[in-house]
Amino acid sequence: MKRGLELERKFIIGSRGSDLALWQTNFTKSALEERFPLAEFEVRIIKTKGDAVLDTALSKIGDKGLFTKEIETALINKEIDLAVHSLKDLPTVQPEGLKIGAVSYRETPNDAFISQKYQSIEELPKGAKVATGSLRRKSQLLHFRPDLEIVEIRGNVPTRIKRLLESDLDGMILAYAGVHRLGLDEYIKQVIPTEILLPAVGQGVMAVEIREDDAEVFSMLNAINDEATEACIKAERAFLRRLEGGCQVPIGANAVLENDELILQGFVGNLNGSRVIRNEIRGAKNEAENLGISLAERCLDAGALEILGDARVNAANATGEVLF
Repeated sequence: MKRGLELERKFIIGSRGSDLALWQTNFTKSALEERFPLAEFEVRIIKTKGDAVLDTALSKIGDKGLFTKEIETALINKEIDLAVHSLKDLPTVQPEGLKIGAVSYRETPNDAFISQKYQSIEELPKGAKVATGSLRRKSQLLHFRPDLEIVEIRGNVPTRIKRLLESDLDGMILAYAGVHRLGLDEYIKQVIPTEILLPAVGQGVMAVEIREDDAEVFSMLNAINDEATEACIKAERAFLRRLEGGCQVPIGANAVLENDELILQGFVGNLNGSRVIRNEIRGAKNEAENLGISLAERCLDAGALEILGDARVNAANATGEVLF
């Protein structure tokens, strides 16, 4: 097999067409081009169901492969050689024959508070309107500030910010990584502490998905894989997988490495934030998946199954209307 500078062939990279998706894909493409100058890399844009249906809440559409299925089908059919995703969009159980070949260095995983009027969530007046398309954010926001009014919003990052600027909304919550990567930091008023909002599993991480049997591409991707991030997201995804969670239930997690110790925090809540479980576990980084499963078991012992069951029922009964 040709390696390093000798790798000489064309690779097709699949991507969604949003500004953020293309930024992430082109970032990955540039990293590969730098390490493999004799290879050629071409980006192919593939539209997903999540891109096509923008007037319905994510919790009403169903979240298995919402932003990935069409891209994964192209990968399985060998129409593309690799695909770049926001890791938080990838289901924890992937289609047969596919795997994650590499993950990026993690950008700050926190959520960000965007507002024209206020500097922080704490500064918001009683009854303030805050927009988010995430049940995880909604649950934690209402747990912290039950007086807030949460408004459903969908769309890519620039579109959401534009809607905020043209509306009477008091604030909006977006992932810091997406806003920062698009150079829109001027709109960020607060990087929200994880004590208030634990991020989505894998938030801030780019993942490169490949065919399981493609040894050449897997070997190539070793050059850009971040091992520290890989350990953290293994723990987070094991936590989410054991809880059988996704966009339809409020679950958050964040893992960090301190030397060789992995510290994982997890959150489970109901839709109005009145019932919340937060817990933490520590252990060796080479036990990442077991730590994620163990933390999930602790949450289940504390009543997570009932909370998540209620959240699923309430999400299914909601209107699903996107207001902005």
